[in-house]
Amino acid sequence: MEENKNKMPQNQYEEEEAKQLNTAQEVDVESEYTEAQQVRKTLSEGPVAEENEEKADIKKEVISWIRLIAIVVVVVVVVKQFVIVNAIVPTGSMENTIMPDDRLIGFRLAYKIGDPQRYDIAIFKYPVDESQVYIKRIIGLPGEKVTIEDGKIYIDDSEEPLDEPYLKEEWTVENTGYTFEVPEDCYLMLGDNRNISADARYWADEALMCETAQTEEEAESYQYVSRDKILGKAIVRYWPSIEMLTADDLQQTK
Repeated sequence: MEENKNKMPQNQYEEEEAKQLNTAQEVDVESEYTEAQQVRKTLSEGPVAEENEEKADIKKEVISWIRLIAIVVVVVVVVKQFVIVNAIVPTGSMENTIMPDDRLIGFRLAYKIGDPQRYDIAIFKYPVDESQVYIKRIIGLPGEKVTIEDGKIYIDDSEEPLDEPYLKEEWTVENTGYTFEVPEDCYLMLGDNRNISADARYWADEALMCETAQTEEEAESYQYVSRDKILGKAIVRYWPSIEMLTADDLQQTK
């Protein structure tokens, strides 16, 4: 009996030790299971996280491009509306300076910062029908008397005619008997190819024919282009070749 009594605590101790061992094993198993779950979660979330990050980068890039395109569009609109005017020449009225289908750029601010000058090539609204845009050369300035006789142009009854080396050929059509009194703040425009150019010489008659003007006196006002109808100064031809359209040498010798 005493021997059994002595063995009982030892059995209890062994049972207790076994329980602790089982508990430790359970804890280890649970810990390993938790770690395994975390590893699986990390492995499964890794590609998703990378994919999400890649999508975020793409979104940022798209937004960046949209902003850039928006800025470019705004700049182009502002420049076209307030700085330059693009023009395509449909006829040969300005040959050989400008040929049919040539494309030009005009500077809108040229006449905001300075006055139009004789020999400038101007882009303007056609007086008889302002929905049309014309390109001609400035010949008469505000307040001047312009006389056309025998294919020559005289300013304010000058004895010396204008030097016009840009004319395509000898001027033989509608080349005499014209006198223009240019109103203030207006300009007289003629084409370089005078034999075919529909310019100030014809606009009064066209105004009467179109019934834009009712009397000859009223029609005379359509011979001139007011300054506020000039869209810009033609400065460069960019198609089919690039060439500056300046008349500085002519202006210096006028």
